[in-house]
Amino acid sequence: MEGQSLTVIEKTITRAVPIQRTPRVMQVEGIFDVAPAPDSEVRWDVSLALPEQWSIGLIVGPSGSGKTTVAQELWPDNLAPSWEWPQDKALVDGFPPTASMKDITRLLSAVGLGSVPSWLRPFRVLSCGEQFRANVARTLLEMPDLAVMDEFTSVVDRTVAKISSAAVAKAVRREGKRLIAVSCHYDVLEWLCPDWVYEPHLNATTRRSLRRPAIELDIARVHHSAWSLFRRHHYMTGTFNKAARAFVAFWQGVPVAFQAVMRSPHPKVHNLYRGHRAVCLPDYQGVGIGGALIECVASAYRGLGNRITSTTANPALNASRSRSPHWRLLRRPLLAPRRGRTSSLRAWVPSIARITRTWEYVGPGMESERAARLIYGDGPTPGARPTGG
Repeated sequence: MEGQSLTVIEKTITRAVPIQRTPRVMQVEGIFDVAPAPDSEVRWDVSLALPEQWSIGLIVGPSGSGKTTVAQELWPDNLAPSWEWPQDKALVDGFPPTASMKDITRLLSAVGLGSVPSWLRPFRVLSCGEQFRANVARTLLEMPDLAVMDEFTSVVDRTVAKISSAAVAKAVRREGKRLIAVSCHYDVLEWLCPDWVYEPHLNATTRRSLRRPAIELDIARVHHSAWSLFRRHHYMTGTFNKAARAFVAFWQGVPVAFQAVMRSPHPKVHNLYRGHRAVCLPDYQGVGIGGALIECVASAYRGLGNRITSTTANPALNASRSRSPHWRLLRRPLLAPRRGRTSSLRAWVPSIARITRTWEYVGPGMESERAARLIYGDGPTPGARPTGG
């Protein structure tokens, strides 16, 4: 960012409230030798130097340091409101009627809320992390030029806050939008990777390029009963074929994503496998964890001389694979037929159909000994890293 011209914002902000000199107030003045005053005043001399081109800013500092006041004074027309959501309608029905389903689902997926079952539930029953991401998606949709979000990640678990910040940052930059986050939490800094940071209590602006911390995953073959941790988040069905091999990605010892693979019957190809179920838990979506797990498992199968395919309707996953040299499109977008009826044209019903694509993994194969350990369950495969972040 060196060499860029800067836009300097300078402003003096004062806030004053009258003091009613009650007996208790006068008692405090006497005990602590405080000079009587008609009002209490706080002042901020703001000097903010912003690069001409930026996507994400962060106003951060301890509680009471003036973060919200500065944001309200400098960007009064860009403050994101507390969005109202319908009590009993699906989340997707809470977006403006003029918004297309394509834009709604794209933004929900972009900010890491890619769980289709969550899209169909009312906002009020979602987890705090899901509600936060839904609010961000709606903010990006309804405030396309610049949005200022106060209390950024304040209501979510700090692990969720970090993952959410990384997902939101990626979405903001990919959508070509601008966001200013206002937070008292410094732990989001290296995950949000802002273009500038302002600390009101220091009146200091820093501009630096940060790199998001690496997410190291351990991937292991597991018993199929692990599906019970993930099934309610799958967009199709909770059923599971016990003939499939199950794999789970662990981050810091916590199971965060699931992938199952089973043999695909084919009259001529005998080493063909396909993905059966794939789920990343909602709190960990948006940074490429699910894709990293799928690709690691696919690499293991390819390393043992097999072919492996994956069919999905997930828009984020399809978009990611279309950009990757490791996946080859086998079947273009197609309406998936109604379950159990594949021979009749009447099976193609738009109201229930899903637009699916089938891909084959053509990336590098895993070293055979390591691949065998993973597939046959002889220990975890460490070191997989998400590439989507």
